[in-house]
Parts: sequence; C-alpha cells; structure tokens
Amino acid sequence: MKILKKTLLFILILLLISQFFGPDKNEGSITSIDAFIAETNPPTEVRKILTESCFDCHSNVTKYPWYNNITPINYWLDSHVKDGKKHLNFSKWNEYSLKRKEHKMDELYEEVEKGEMPLNSYTWTHSEANLTQEQIDAIVTWGKKVQADYKQQMNAK
Repeated sequence: MKILKKTLLFILILLLISQFFGPDKNEGSITSIDAFIAETNPPTEVRKILTESCFDCHSNVTKYPWYNNITPINYWLDSHVKDGKKHLNFSKWNEYSLKRKEHKMDELYEEVEKGEMPLNSYTWTHSEANLTQEQIDAIVTWGKKVQADYKQQMNAK
C-alpha cells in the first residue's frame, strides 16, 4: 500500500510540474491566409465554413480553447495541428505549385464530401464546425470550381 501511495504522489507531482511546460503555440498572423482567400475567392458562406472548420488545424493561426492550457491535452492538440498542416497549410498556399494547388483542392472537397473532415475529435468541442449537407454542398461546388480553374491554368501552359 505504501508503494502505491508513493507512486500516486510521484505521478501527481509530475503532473503538477508538467503544467509549466507545453508545446509552442501555432499563433501566426491571420494575414497568412490572405493569399489563399484572394486566389480562391470563396463565397462568404464558404469563407465562414473554412474559418470555423478548417483554419485552426490547417493554417498558421489556431484559436486555442481553454483546455489547451492543460498538459497533456496541449500536446495532443499540438500533434493534431502539426498533422493537419503537414497535409494542407492554407498559410503556405502561395508556396504551392499550380499542380499541388489543384490536387489539394481535390482532396479538400473530397474529404469534406466523404465526411472525413472536419475530424470528429474537432467537432466534439467545436459544434459550429459540424457541417450541414447544404454547407458540404457549398464547399464541394466551390472546390470543384477552383480545381477546374487550376486545371485550365495548367492546360494553358
């Protein structure tokens, strides 16, 4: 019993100390998304959807919830953001080639259409990111149009 108490006390102390450490936050400038917005020109409704459902994990600008201050949750959130940015980073849109932009638009609307984005783990705590069929259709329509524009540009070269 004494070993159990000492072990639990050690774990508690370790958890308390760990609260003073955490990963770097993904708090870049909102202007980093401007190139993507200007180039793809999403309608107001789609821009709102992107802001509420995509940018937190797929850009250099994350609005963190209060529970991000709790270790180890902050490390879990950080890994989600890093993984999201690895697949698609709207803040680096102007660095992507035309072919990559076309491919990323294809992936974007397909993931939304299949219901794989936004992630369930995100929508649990961000109910505004739960997409209705109407919102999904708006993303798909816009995404297909932007993708077609990129294809046309590639064919013109």
